[in-house]
Amino acid sequence: MPTVLVTGAGRGLGLEFVRQYSSAGWDIVACARDPLRSPELAALAAGGRIRIETLDVGDEASIRALTARLGERPLDVLLGCAGTMGQGSFATEGLDFGRFGNCEPGDWAEVYRVNVIGPMLMAEALVDNVARSAQKKIVTLTSVVGSIAGNTIGSLYKYRASKAALNAVMRSLSIDLARSHGIIASPLHPGWVRTEMGGPHAHLDAVTSVTGMRAVIDGLTPERAGRFWMYDGSELPW
Repeated sequence: MPTVLVTGAGRGLGLEFVRQYSSAGWDIVACARDPLRSPELAALAAGGRIRIETLDVGDEASIRALTARLGERPLDVLLGCAGTMGQGSFATEGLDFGRFGNCEPGDWAEVYRVNVIGPMLMAEALVDNVARSAQKKIVTLTSVVGSIAGNTIGSLYKYRASKAALNAVMRSLSIDLARSHGIIASPLHPGWVRTEMGGPHAHLDAVTSVTGMRAVIDGLTPERAGRFWMYDGSELPW
């Protein structure tokens, strides 16, 4: 069976990916910063082919340790679900979250550490594991708010900036790793989902979003790599 490594697997979309891939019979490496805080993940692991790993995607030493533990294990899909919006809560504050006049450099640095640098470090650390697999895919969850062309309402400065930067990273990975390793890389927008991050007023439930994203991931080909996909298979502007 194929293997997927999921970051941010302890809750939200990452946890739902683990649930659905487990039901589909995949082998799973489920990575979370603090797995002990996710009894749901532990329950899934008790009944499936799931290996739980502790991982902070923004910490280079944590990534190196994970890489050492995995050894040469092939990874068909390296799936980045870990992310942060930083201090505050979009779910409760709406567009007042991250508004102009509220820039905190330390918070910006933390958001970039997790949302941009982390996926880059993960790709560099595990590129050979992905290249050893049959599917050879690297997918990282981004957001439509990272679309510069699509920004018509402003605000959300640090989160927008981090996702636009992540999109640039994934675009370059799709070019460079296709040439060097035959890897298919793309960013993927899950839609606005009812999670702790998205809040209770979001349009989608996690099951619908992840079901759609799995179909997009399954359908990724070299010709479809490096493009800005939405959970429903439509393409977004950069």
